[in-house]
Amino acid sequence: MISSQLYQEYLNCLLEGKRLDCTRIVQDLLDRDIPIKALYNDLFEKSLYRVGQLWEFNRISVAKEHLATAITEGLLNLVYPRLFELEHQHKGKRIVISCAANEFHQIGGKMVADICELNGWDAEFLGANMPLDHMLLHIQETKPDLVGLSLTVYFNMSSLKKGIEVIRSNFTHLDIFVGGQAFLWGGTEMLKHYSGVEYIPTLNDIEKSIKES
Repeated sequence: MISSQLYQEYLNCLLEGKRLDCTRIVQDLLDRDIPIKALYNDLFEKSLYRVGQLWEFNRISVAKEHLATAITEGLLNLVYPRLFELEHQHKGKRIVISCAANEFHQIGGKMVADICELNGWDAEFLGANMPLDHMLLHIQETKPDLVGLSLTVYFNMSSLKKGIEVIRSNFTHLDIFVGGQAFLWGGTEMLKHYSGVEYIPTLNDIEKSIKES
């Protein structure tokens, strides 16, 4: 639905920090009633993964990576009016989504929460660098059907591991899913040591998973 030419134009604008041009492209797509899922999959997720790869290989600076992230996060605000005006068939299920401790990249978690909302779930996104004790308290209070943990930076994998262990020890039957760009560099083998924990690599996969729940 989003042509490769338009995607490349958007990616170039994003890498050059051209906020107004990125906004123009996204607003035009919204005006043409592009499905939110397509916008998230084919523009936001795809471009952010590319930005992350360029940063990992030292092709762009930390400043440019942060700028691209900030621009994208701002663009999500253009989508929210459309998201909340759509009628969803509520399924009576709740998901709590959070970034792992010491993880400050939160866009992926936000988009996952939005996709869950589009599919009739009540989604609560707790944000970046969530302290474990407060996350546990929130889970205890809200009693979700599913918990999602997001990780972007591979070097924070130990924080994610600790989060999984603490949640599993306190809520033995609560299913957990994890995702994020960090897993492009490894970490999925570690998940096999924990029951009820699933790696979900893309927004399409999370949608499929919650539809089957």
